Amino acid sequence: MGADQGLTRLFYDGDCGFCSGAARFVARHDSSGRIHFAPLFGSTFTRLVPASRWRGLPDSLVVLTPEGELLTRSEAAIHVLKRMGPAWRRVGVVLAWIPTWLRDGAYRFIAWIRPARRACPMDKAVLDERFEA
Repeated sequence: MGADQGLTRLFYDGDCGFCSGAARFVARHDSSGRIHFAPLFGSTFTRLVPASRWRGLPDSLVVLTPEGELLTRSEAAIHVLKRMGPAWRRVGVVLAWIPTWLRDGAYRFIAWIRPARRACPMDKAVLDERFEA
């Protein structure tokens, strides 16, 4: 794994304003700097995730853990929260206690309403080396 060892990868729908905003939010609050970002199905995603694992992935946030596991929906969000600053880590721990069916139901509702919010282009001044193609 080399230089990528220990990195969490957050893949997001670059055409979705909610997903792009979520990626920027995580970048601002990632105190460890160990979360990297790239568009879903972009060149970084296709390099790191074999095509055989793409089936059934939602068109929203997908996380590749340092162990190579692909997480979606609320599991992806909780994984990322637990790797952010201490306050966000606590939020992730609390959310993990909520039953998966309820968390994923809330996630699906947000995914259902998100097309109404178009993505603004990512401002290059806001982005850092953790944002990849």
